[in-house]
Amino acid sequence: QVQLVESGGGLVQAGGSLRLSCAASGRTFSRYAMGWFRQAPGKEREFVAAINWSGGSTSYADSVKGRFTISRDNAKNTVYLQMNSLKPEDTAVYYCAAHQSPAIIITPNYDYWGQGTQVTVSS
Repeated sequence: QVQLVESGGGLVQAGGSLRLSCAASGRTFSRYAMGWFRQAPGKEREFVAAINWSGGSTSYADSVKGRFTISRDNAKNTVYLQMNSLKPEDTAVYYCAAHQSPAIIITPNYDYWGQGTQVTVSS
């Protein structure tokens, strides 16, 4: 069982930056691929970024490529999402997720999910 707790969300102006963190419980964090998803009001949950077990492989949605960076620190059981050049369309609840596989997946077929953190970007 893995528990995920996101933090770092908030209100920011367009063009600004935020860094989301996701702290995971358990001793096997390094065996999991990790991902970030987001869901805006009235829309389906969508893939944002993912990282494999070692941090050596990442994947991004086209909408955030070049602006967002996913990383992980296995010693701290934490995954991060650095978000730069934020746009109003990035406004959503952001969810951290863990997948019981070392490899990246970009579909929502993750095994564990956090409760989400709100990111609001004002124009």
